[in-house]
Amino acid sequence: MEFAVFVTLPGLVILLTGIAFADQILRMTGRGKRRGQISSTGFEQLHATFSQGKQNELEERRSALVLRDDEEDGAPPHHSTVDLTGGRAVIRLP
Repeated sequence: MEFAVFVTLPGLVILLTGIAFADQILRMTGRGKRRGQISSTGFEQLHATFSQGKQNELEERRSALVLRDDEEDGAPPHHSTVDLTGGRAVIRLP
């Protein structure tokens, strides 16, 4: 019967709060070896259930993790130079 309480929305909030407290206590005592907070993930998913903007934000995070990030993206070619202090840019085409 106790499980039925956690199926309701107030019960889910109580369960997530209990998990968050346990997570913080484990991290403070040094038993948790990870650096991030895992308890915030549940609250973000609960927030996304009621807010479309939050759902879009979470989807954007997921897609950003999948995309490759190259250091050269947006940078000028190697044979071109940009002098910001002098206000001069030299672009040499191959």
